[in-house]
Amino acid sequence: MWTRDSLPLDWALAQNNLGNALTSLSESQHGTARLEEAVAAFQDALKERTRDRAPIDWAMTKNNLGVALMYLGNRDSGTVRLEAAVNVYKETLKEWTRESVPLMWAATQNNMGTAVRTIGVRTIKSSTICEALGCHLAAHEVYIEASHYNSNFTSTEIREDLRILRKTYTAEEYQECIGNHQNKLQRFDFV
Repeated sequence: MWTRDSLPLDWALAQNNLGNALTSLSESQHGTARLEEAVAAFQDALKERTRDRAPIDWAMTKNNLGVALMYLGNRDSGTVRLEAAVNVYKETLKEWTRESVPLMWAATQNNMGTAVRTIGVRTIKSSTICEALGCHLAAHEVYIEASHYNSNFTSTEIREDLRILRKTYTAEEYQECIGNHQNKLQRFDFV
């Protein structure tokens, strides 16, 4: 039997897997009970999967925690859980760098962009939507360089960011954001 005392990293792996299973189960259920349980499982796993002890596993569990928090945030009307997810993603990116694990870095950037965009929609802040666009463009760039199929997904995310900017904000706010990301937007044929 894997106990925390006898096999702490194996126990942490089991907690991480439990969190992933609970997150998956939550997709077919209303409410937040399974997601709350998933968050608790990921937090338990992180007690043993520390950055010093198992940096790649730590980052994976942090990213999984971010996903569960983002899903929780999507089910309520506030931004607290979404902001917590963004903070977790930022921590993850300290270990999952673009240079060391580019596809994992891109996946985390994409997740962060989605959480940031939802915050921007709820708070009606163009700068936040522009930040989301930056995350999605960064992820898209890596996927394009790797000829990865997720580039289709990030294309959709980028188009949604641009749609929200155009629809919700002033022409000046839209143009300012486009100017901030002009090179990548042109390079990837979004403008």
